[in-house]
Amino acid sequence: MAAFGLALLFMFVLLVTQFNSFYQSGLILFSVVLSTTGVFIGLLVTGNPFSSLLSGIGIVALAGIVVNNNIVLIDTFNQLKREQPGAEIVSLVVQAGTIRLRPVMLTTLTTVFGLMPLAMNFSVDLIARDVTYGGALSSLWVPLSQAIVWGLSFASVLTLIVTPAMLTLPDSLKRRLLGLRELLPSKTADLT
Repeated sequence: MAAFGLALLFMFVLLVTQFNSFYQSGLILFSVVLSTTGVFIGLLVTGNPFSSLLSGIGIVALAGIVVNNNIVLIDTFNQLKREQPGAEIVSLVVQAGTIRLRPVMLTTLTTVFGLMPLAMNFSVDLIARDVTYGGALSSLWVPLSQAIVWGLSFASVLTLIVTPAMLTLPDSLKRRLLGLRELLPSKTADLT
């Protein structure tokens, strides 16, 4: 846990230097925490135990993929925001999500389908042209591959829905606060 926390701290520092935004950096790290929730949900669904070593390594590998997907999405949003300074934030988020949909889905699908045989405890020997279920080698890597498969499946939905929604939150809050500010002076003038 200490190593994972330290890794998250280093990621946060790097992200803040990249984006110059505590909010966007925190949003990326929040997606890592939510993807870890997907791992635990997947393990509950399959009834498999949490292996502190292999599932933990799977969570660390998953964190790298999830961070990459979110960085690419947020970077595309920031680039569109610089190119179109007067555009609505919601429109920019939709454009960024549309542009990054294909790469995020391709990353997710290739990783999930590539790890699916291991996650289902199949061992494929290409040289001998043999497929075995429950072999010694495949059963060793099942917790790692299941952590990545379940976590990435959960995180891809988060990357395409929750992250864009959270990108619109600061602008929405700013508009509401400005709207409240405009209402307050008029009400105090009416009272006097």
